[in-house]
Amino acid sequence: MIVYGLHPVLEALRAGTASRVRVAGGSAERARAVLELAAAEGVPVERVPGEVIDRLAHGARHQGVAADVEEREALQLRDLVTGPAPLIVVLDGIEDPQNMGAILRTADAAGVDGVVVQTRRAAARGGAAAKASAGALSHVRIAEVVNIARALEELKELGVWSVGLAGESAQAYDQVDMAGPTALVMGAEGQGLRRLVRETCDFLVSIPMRGHVGSLNVSVAAGIALFEAVRQRRGKANGPANGPDRGRSDPQGRA
Repeated sequence: MIVYGLHPVLEALRAGTASRVRVAGGSAERARAVLELAAAEGVPVERVPGEVIDRLAHGARHQGVAADVEEREALQLRDLVTGPAPLIVVLDGIEDPQNMGAILRTADAAGVDGVVVQTRRAAARGGAAAKASAGALSHVRIAEVVNIARALEELKELGVWSVGLAGESAQAYDQVDMAGPTALVMGAEGQGLRRLVRETCDFLVSIPMRGHVGSLNVSVAAGIALFEAVRQRRGKANGPANGPDRGRSDPQGRA
């Protein structure tokens, strides 16, 4: 897998997944931190013409640096269920690499335990997604599954409740308790959650819209919901969690 840009390459080096770094002629000063870290980690550096990195980045902005990155060890769903109250993001059909990268960046900032993606119908995680993630791709733990709805059922068996964002839901995102084991489920822009995924979620919630537009970019929506979960968890550490009891508030009738 190829990643490009200063932040993605630096984070790949810090994570120990970069196997080779390429730096374009004339970019050595700008890429000094990359060169120093590559030397410290024993990662070979190759000086190449700028057009080589242009080709690797498919014309995207790359800041004169790219790296070959090894695929990380495949994780299972149960690998993400860590601690007493794991927070997991499940992506149902997010195929735009910019959205994928932005969600991974937010997920890392929120301290999630992992992200679940489908083997198919998911954006490639190199290139543009890695750049949009600002290097978070190298740190977020990702599990691939064949079927998202089945994965939610497995998470339920592991004690994790699923909260799906659906614009038509009457229940607001901050009215559900996300201080316990929670999987936040995000659907693709336009289509949203697929029917079976929607039916499998324990809760469906929406973000109230007060302006003229009817929806938010999926990465923005993910950020709002994730940091509501973070807020609730911080509150739980200081007292009772905000939000109703899970067993009485399940709109899907799975209590």
